[in-house]
Amino acid sequence: MKNLLLSISCIAVLLCSTSFQPKDEWTPLLDKNLTKWNIYQSFRIPVGYKGEVLKDANGTPLKPIGYNKNQDHVFSTIIENGEPVLKIDGDIYGCIFTKQDFANYHLKLKVKWGDKKYSPRLNEDKDSGVLYHSQGECGAEYFHTWMLSQEFQVTEKGMGDYWSQASSRSDVKARKDGSNYYFDDKGTVMSFGSGTGNGGFCHAGIDAEIKGGWNELELITYGDKSIRIVNGKVVMALSNSRYMVNGEAKPLVSGKIQLQSEAAEVYYKDIVIKQIDKMPTEYEKYFK
Repeated sequence: MKNLLLSISCIAVLLCSTSFQPKDEWTPLLDKNLTKWNIYQSFRIPVGYKGEVLKDANGTPLKPIGYNKNQDHVFSTIIENGEPVLKIDGDIYGCIFTKQDFANYHLKLKVKWGDKKYSPRLNEDKDSGVLYHSQGECGAEYFHTWMLSQEFQVTEKGMGDYWSQASSRSDVKARKDGSNYYFDDKGTVMSFGSGTGNGGFCHAGIDAEIKGGWNELELITYGDKSIRIVNGKVVMALSNSRYMVNGEAKPLVSGKIQLQSEAAEVYYKDIVIKQIDKMPTEYEKYFK
């Protein structure tokens, strides 16, 4: 009897610690030591950069700083109200990226601008970004810095804009206004990314940024579809996430999450994620 009771107790403990875990449990991704992230830094990008390989004064190609060196402490954490806050200085182009790959999830995080700006964006809006479904090595795109991915743009007056990174593509219901494209739920489905004929950029449907304070960003992605939410407002819906290899489209539906260092001081906090088993019902209408 004693052995039977012991076995029952062990089973009960196991069940409580595994299968009875709350389905909607959020997992924090940020701690003061950035233990769930790696770092990559490339270069200080000069004014007039046009995607070329950067060279030193002797014409020798520059090597990127590389992985997990954190030159000039571009990436650091501070403690605010007892909670870690990620500070990205922005002076050197780069990113922190999750050690883990993710698929089918709801991501939440908060972002706020600092005061500093650097070359080559001294006279431009402050800029960063959340790059998801990130795969391969860093340095695959125009700035020789980030991975193949889909970009949830984080910029002044444009939080939630879409940028293609490397050979990624996505479809968006959009309208054209002059030479610009904007997400519009009643618009025409268009493809964006290199080789689509529409460029690799589409504006968010609205500017939902809170100026001068913290902004809450949400990314909900399931299969090849994703929803972008800024301060509770849907600003973009994308489908058919893919990337190109030798002219062939391949699904781009999982990968690491990158946070960009892109010439502006920026802060992130309350970074949490949870798995989902379907696109939430309230957002299905954006894909019909």
